Parts: sequence; structure tokens; C-alpha cells
Amino acid sequence: MNKFEIFVDSGTNIPDALLKKHAITVVPYTCIVNGEERWCYEKDRPFEQTAKRYYEDLRNGADIKTSLIPKERFVEYLTPALEQGKDAVIFTISSGVSGTYAQATYAKEELETKFPDCKIFVCDSANASMGAGLQALKVADLRDMGESAESSFKWFEQNCYKFNSYFTVADLKYLRKGGRISATLAIAGTLLNIKPILRADSGSPAKISFVSKERGRKKALAALAEMFKNNVENPENQTVAITHADCEEDANELADMLRNLGAKEIIIEYYDLCTGSHVGPGTIALFFYGKDRKNPAASAEKKTFSSPAAQKI
Repeated sequence: MNKFEIFVDSGTNIPDALLKKHAITVVPYTCIVNGEERWCYEKDRPFEQTAKRYYEDLRNGADIKTSLIPKERFVEYLTPALEQGKDAVIFTISSGVSGTYAQATYAKEELETKFPDCKIFVCDSANASMGAGLQALKVADLRDMGESAESSFKWFEQNCYKFNSYFTVADLKYLRKGGRISATLAIAGTLLNIKPILRADSGSPAKISFVSKERGRKKALAALAEMFKNNVENPENQTVAITHADCEEDANELADMLRNLGAKEIIIEYYDLCTGSHVGPGTIALFFYGKDRKNPAASAEKKTFSSPAAQKI
């Protein structure tokens, strides 16, 4: 059986050690910080260094612009594997918040013409950050057990919406700046110390939805733990992930809460830079396998938002 290669956009947040262990290739985003182009991921540079610098720049008011990954970059990264006769599976951030999935699809169409004997599957994660990362890691496990690219993709299609994502932000101004909430709501929320709880929703394509609002950071972290408790399946037998925008202490506090709820294996990593600029420093996000988001009984969305700016990621 032909082994296949796995590719992820850099927003999947998979730690370097796991990328190496599972032979997963990162296709990086770039961003513009005060006029300087930067890679959001560099293979030989610890991601923590890149992320710390980035979130410090955000705190200092840097002008940051993000963009989707162009088709040409996917073509460049996939070509060597296809030249070896291997199939490929690509994971991207949800098409509901970014045009990157479309760019990967355009690359697939071009490459399948050039390499007709190879199969390429593009996975719209309906997720972001380690929500997509956990999916890629599971498919890597399937590949290592001998499954084909096609059968692994079918597993993904059947289980995509069982990967749950919840997050909270420290400062509402970044959601306001990106057009995701109004200026009035941002000001009122800041004055009242409101911390929203948001999630990847059940839509096709998946967008971001408000779940609830909490008064203060401690209650917001407790609310994330409660979402985990209410929606997780077999926490002791899965890998759970927490990503944070330079607030590691809070990430560790949340991890302790999850361990008390049965979680055994927890990944903690810095939050993706590209979407990080839209949610801001202090954001903390939680990802786990659980109830199917397509099931109306498991849906708790109150308000969905998307903006033209989101399609630039």
C-alpha cells in the first residue's frame, strides 16, 4: 500500500516534536508586521520564539496584516512528495473563516493534472488551531497503521465535526478591529470585564459563534472547562490540546481543571499567529474530541459572525 504524505497549514499549531514524529509537513502562512514580511512558521526555529515576539508586537500596537496561503506555495510544498509517487492529504483552517482551503483546492486541481497517478485530498477542518492539528495527528496514526490516503480521508469526513473547539479572549478590541463585534459592544464589554466564550460552530462551512459571556478571566476559564465536561467523550483515552496567545500560566491552570475531569494527555502550545492577530494576546483555546457539532442537541450557538476581513486569512 502506498504511504502518503500529510501537509498542514501553519495554523494547525502542531508542536515541532509531533511534526517530526509523524513526518507532517507545514505549509506556512506569512504576515506583514510594521511593513516587514515574516513567516508564521520556520522549520528550524522554535515556534515559541516566533510567537512570543509576535504577541509582544501586538501588545505594542504593531500594524499587522495577514493573508491566505497562495496556491503556488501549496504546489511548491507538495510537488516533491508527488514526484515520488506518493498521495497527499492536506489540512487547512475552516473555509468559513479563510480562503486558504480554496487555494489548497486550486493547487490540488493543478497538481492532479501534472501527477495523474497520485491522489490528493484537501480537508476543510471546520476548525482552527489545534482543532485541525488533532485531526491531522489522528490521520497520521491511521497512516502509520497502514491505512490509505483515501480511507483516512473518509474517516476524516465522518468525524470532522466531532472535534470541538472553544476559546476566550482577554481583550475585545481585537474582535472589534476585525469587524467581528461592534465598537459599542467592545467598549461595553471592556468596562464590564466581559469575557466571551466562542466556538467553532456546526455550519457548513463552519464559522465562529458566541456561546456565552462570563464576568472575568477566572470564570471564563471555568466555563471552558465546563464546555469540556459537557461535550467530551472518553477524555482519558484521547489527546486534548490547549493553545494560548502568550498566557501560559492560564493554559496550565485550564489544564489542571481538565485533568480533574479525566483528561490524561494534554498538549499545550502557543496559538497560531495568523488568526492570533484577530483575537489578540491573552487568547486561550481548547480542543478535544467529543459530541458531534452537527447534532442540534449539542449545539449551543447564540450568534454567528464572519466578516470580509476573515476571508483574507
